[in-house]
Amino acid sequence: MENSREIETPYFLISEKILTENLKKLDFIQKESQADIILALKAFSNPFFFPLISKTLKGTTASSVNEARLAQEFNQSIHIYSPAYKQNEIKPLAEIGTHITFNSLSQYLRYKQIVKSINPQIQIGIRLNPEQSEVSYALYDPCCPHSRLGITQKELERSQLDELDGAHVHNLCGKNVHSLQRTLESIEAKFPWLLSQIKWLNLGGGHGLTYPHYEHLTLIKTLKDFQKKHQVKIILEPGEGIVYNCGVLVSSVIDIVHNEMDIAILDTSASAHMPDILEMPYRPHVEGSGKVHEKKHSYRLGGVTCLAGDIMGDYSFDSPLKIGDQLTFTDMAHYTMVKNTWFNGLMLPSIAKERLDGSIQLLKQYSYADYRHIIG
Repeated sequence: MENSREIETPYFLISEKILTENLKKLDFIQKESQADIILALKAFSNPFFFPLISKTLKGTTASSVNEARLAQEFNQSIHIYSPAYKQNEIKPLAEIGTHITFNSLSQYLRYKQIVKSINPQIQIGIRLNPEQSEVSYALYDPCCPHSRLGITQKELERSQLDELDGAHVHNLCGKNVHSLQRTLESIEAKFPWLLSQIKWLNLGGGHGLTYPHYEHLTLIKTLKDFQKKHQVKIILEPGEGIVYNCGVLVSSVIDIVHNEMDIAILDTSASAHMPDILEMPYRPHVEGSGKVHEKKHSYRLGGVTCLAGDIMGDYSFDSPLKIGDQLTFTDMAHYTMVKNTWFNGLMLPSIAKERLDGSIQLLKQYSYADYRHIIG
């Protein structure tokens, strides 16, 4: 297939070229810092791209039995973390994982011996709450008041720990190296005795490693200095940073209505296909558009589900929109496909790849059978 116009909208299109460029940046960071970077499957879990990504990254992180099983296809180390594990999940997770992290002391004490009896080689970690908020939006802040994620300094100091190989910290969301530096300072201040006994420190995700202005050299020096000082291996597990700007979602205008302003209804959905738009919330960029009233013709873009708030945002264009026009939402690889739902029975977007030579390959197209299977 040479022309993306042959694919029925909506569909995700992932650029192999941009993904390759991102991986080159990540490879440079890994080699210079001696830290490991792994793929957070919660953000991007499309196995069609595992062969390419696994050439550079050192593994994956999974948060469920299903993700762990999928991680086996990546053929690298498998780090497992969940806010809590059910008893019947421990055996399959221990059999699959190379590392497992417990969110609470109660789960650590309950399952550590069981995990080791199943897989003596697995490495065990605990999640720390550094109580260092770097995210302004509470929904995405693991260090917000009364957070259920991680063990605080006060709680940990009352405990005796053995069978412990590492620790996990995640408190960022699309942040730069300075947020990471403040987090490391907080870890050093709150958990100095723990740093002296662990072998690895997983700093989670939320690192904008492939953002245009990310300070890579500062990051590399920070990671090298910390690893040398504490004799620990640093692990980063970004999701967005790996596939940043790699994918778009292409949709079509299927109707235009007017209610004090022009409203274009698309064959896609913020609620079903781009849920972070509503959860974050944020206004995604559309190729060729401007802010409302910036260009001559302004529209509200809405989804095709019955949810009243299924709205992408207000935009303007140089020319009037027409039924059948295609609109392209940018940076739609992360936290899109993994969060898609069948709400209203709306068909999931197809998935396509733009190869290095510019040709288009259709990877996945959904059907009624997929929908029927999901709903039971």
